[in-house]
Amino acid sequence: MSDIQTTRPSRRHRVRWPNAWASSTFVVAMLVATPVLVILAHVFFPSGDVWQHLASTVLPRYLTNTVVLSLTVALGTTVIGTACAWLVVMCRFPGRRLFEWALLLPLAVPTYVIAYAYTDFLQFAGPLQSTLRGWFGWEYGDYYFPEIRSLGGACLLITMVLYPYVYLLARASFLEQSVSALDVSRTLGLGPWRMFRRVALPLARPAIIGGVSLVLMETLNEFGAVQFFGVDTFTTGIYRTWFGLGEQVAAAQLAACLLVFVMVIVLLERASRGGKRYHAPVRYQALPEYRLSPGQAALAFAVCFSPVLIGFVVPAVILLEMAITTGDTLLGTRFLPFAGNSLILASVTALVAVTLSVLLSYGARLSESRWVRGANRVAAMGYAIPGSVIAVGILIPLTWLDQKLNLFLRDNYGFMIGLIFSGSAFVLVYAYTVRFLAVSFNTVEASLGKVTPSMDAAARTLGQTAAGTLRKVHTPIMRSSLLAAGILVFVDVMKELPATIILRPFNFDTLAVRAYSLASDERLAESALSSLSIVAVGVIPVILLSLAMRHGRPGSKKG
Repeated sequence: MSDIQTTRPSRRHRVRWPNAWASSTFVVAMLVATPVLVILAHVFFPSGDVWQHLASTVLPRYLTNTVVLSLTVALGTTVIGTACAWLVVMCRFPGRRLFEWALLLPLAVPTYVIAYAYTDFLQFAGPLQSTLRGWFGWEYGDYYFPEIRSLGGACLLITMVLYPYVYLLARASFLEQSVSALDVSRTLGLGPWRMFRRVALPLARPAIIGGVSLVLMETLNEFGAVQFFGVDTFTTGIYRTWFGLGEQVAAAQLAACLLVFVMVIVLLERASRGGKRYHAPVRYQALPEYRLSPGQAALAFAVCFSPVLIGFVVPAVILLEMAITTGDTLLGTRFLPFAGNSLILASVTALVAVTLSVLLSYGARLSESRWVRGANRVAAMGYAIPGSVIAVGILIPLTWLDQKLNLFLRDNYGFMIGLIFSGSAFVLVYAYTVRFLAVSFNTVEASLGKVTPSMDAAARTLGQTAAGTLRKVHTPIMRSSLLAAGILVFVDVMKELPATIILRPFNFDTLAVRAYSLASDERLAESALSSLSIVAVGVIPVILLSLAMRHGRPGSKKG
């Protein structure tokens, strides 16, 4: 017996070396996480008296505006997105098929673009107030008109642009719900409203919270609209502290506060679940559709049409009118290069982000290492950090790398190659990947998690390697999710502004930079063409995403 015990290897002293997938996953995750780690490292640096100055002057205003803006937008997007998603999935009323994809259209409108459009339309010299004064003979001071460039205006417009995040995930969750749970609720005498409140809504809670989390991170990172409206938030404070006061440490610590705030929200939501599970019995077939009375149908139409009208139709018409009547006289033949730069950057970044997301998710699936999973989470944290701060977090290591490389080449070969990392379009793709990797990673990871491990085992018994299993088994199954992830990243990159302004190479502009530069100079009419182009380019991917979702449910009708 003793001989057998001495020859058996001890589990306690067994060393498990990471495989190639785990190692490569960890390396890629750390490369993506480098800017985030650079920023977080500044938290431990002394900031001197800057924090005292901020706390006694502007920090209370930053905090108050940020909290009010975040809570208002989160509440508004939750109500609008969830209600519209339930109506288009479960109810029959005129225009329902149209609203399935039309409700996603505001996703193609950047927040700063809608801010420019409504400012031109609602300002004192704008067409609306000018028409009212002409009709009623009013003069300045004779009437009250709400100021759009305010905290309330920012809350309203940002809500109308960001609600599609909640609508998108809530609709996907409602489409994936099992008929079994709905049938049981109907046998218990629950009507459509009570079934929504007591069955469908609790089952869709993780998806809705996921959409609200994206909304909160977008709101906390918002720069263009709040800066244009003169609303001081943490993001504008970070920008001013870093580039106005030149205090990198204090700005990084403000960014860390944003990151901690988002993480606390996510942890509180998960803790509130209390270990609950959100699975339902699986029986997929066509979902029941509730016919609405004429009054109910009119109300449903109004509920779905209002956010589309405010978030897309009105700003698109305003931009189109300005582009036709005024346009950008200085753009001329330079429009195609601007558009080409935006499209190339968005396409390349979408491809890179989806590829890395597949690599990171599949590597974590194959490895049980906590280091790999932890590195993946850190790599996906960039979405919670403002683009301007990520830009500086990238410039610090890449500028150092360029300097060392040029010194090496000069000392050994007598020439220098310039700023090939920090001064080329590579730095923009890197920044976009860090910023938006979480969008594609969460989508890919969720899709990969639905593939049962038995399929991996079956592929291995047929002689497939890990790479072959990924290519021949997982990728075809995840095709729709990969497409959705790529489209989301593409649209986000087309709209991205702060990182692009800071990192763009010399004489390399995009449509977003052009629109912002003109609007900052109060040349709103001239910025219309660039803004409208961003919206137009984003519309097609959004419609494709909606159509893919419509036919993605097993048992769904293809008509």
